[in-house]
Amino acid sequence: MRKTFIRTTAALGALLMALPVMAQELTFWSWRQEDRAQYEKFIDAFEAQNPGITVKFEAFEAANYNTILSTALAGGTGPDLFMSRAYGGLETVASAGHLMPLDSTKIPALADFTPAALNAQTMRSDKTLYGVPFASQTMLVIYNKDLFDKNGIAEPKTFDELKAAAEKLKAAGLMPFANGTATAWQNETIVSALGSSFMGKSFYEDLMAGKADFTDPRYVEALTKLKEISAYFPDGFIGLDYASSQQLFTSGMAGMFAGGSFELANFAKQNPDLKLGVFAAPGKSEEDEALVGLFIDGGYAANAKTKHPEAALKFLNYVASKDFGQAFANGLRNISTVPGVTFEDPLLAEVAELNKNAIPYIMLVHFRFGEPSGSVLLQGEVQKLMADKATPAEVGTALTTGLANWYAPFKK
Repeated sequence: MRKTFIRTTAALGALLMALPVMAQELTFWSWRQEDRAQYEKFIDAFEAQNPGITVKFEAFEAANYNTILSTALAGGTGPDLFMSRAYGGLETVASAGHLMPLDSTKIPALADFTPAALNAQTMRSDKTLYGVPFASQTMLVIYNKDLFDKNGIAEPKTFDELKAAAEKLKAAGLMPFANGTATAWQNETIVSALGSSFMGKSFYEDLMAGKADFTDPRYVEALTKLKEISAYFPDGFIGLDYASSQQLFTSGMAGMFAGGSFELANFAKQNPDLKLGVFAAPGKSEEDEALVGLFIDGGYAANAKTKHPEAALKFLNYVASKDFGQAFANGLRNISTVPGVTFEDPLLAEVAELNKNAIPYIMLVHFRFGEPSGSVLLQGEVQKLMADKATPAEVGTALTTGLANWYAPFKK
């Protein structure tokens, strides 16, 4: 009887050892539908390093992503892991208590991230970090190198040189800029991409210190110069949407595109023969510091109620690693926020260099925390400006008055 028991126990032990370890499946949501193939490669690398953990990637339409995510989390059907928006977009989800709090004890690599990157994934009220920042984006001017070379145009160092470049392109039968303003968020982009050098760091610092608002002459001048340069946008640009603007540029019909560094990979995909260059739209003189606009694009976060918290943290440690950051930069042609990443793509390296002279993409970084949102206000007011229904000074007043509804420094 004893021998039978021993044989049975041994057999059972051998059977248990032979059984596969039950896999922990994590669901991971994103708004980046166009990056699916690359994320599946990232996930393959993670799974190879972490046997027993699988990750299922699912992407949703970007415009409705926060609503879809918030609804799922509130209903208990949300993912284990997900891309989190930054700044005000983060707070709408984090304030409901759905996100796992993070710190450098859980993810040691976070200790080396820049404060600016971490702030984008941090709740202002309780200073709690909820996401691993994944990218920064830069507002600048992208140009077609072949068209510049063919027409003897160098990167402009002053606003007058920018206008002269636009005149040369126009004389050659080309559109100087491809931009349109029918897609609302593009109105905010062009303010930062073309006006940051006129705003200047001093305006930004005074704005944050409560010493200035959007009626400040420096901001009004930036809007004035934007209106001036819009004379070189395509005919009928007020009715030109984002996708059509992109096509005008990638087809070689326009020499410049005022937008974000996130366009670079997309432009190259649409037309692999394009030779692209980038520059910070200049100020009045060469002595004025040429500035780009900068913001953190989002982060990776975990559901506070995930059934697999240890596995979720392993994934977050993975996306905070230098190896992942390097793969992210190489695969997606984006500026990773992970410290120590090098940019093998020369154009991306140039963007990283331009980022050393920057001010934040103001409305997104600081004025999306209340209603009305600064971004919504600016987008609507710029459309009025372009349609000659408001002056730059009137736009500045409207922004300040609208934000005074919730932004204490603007309350009189």
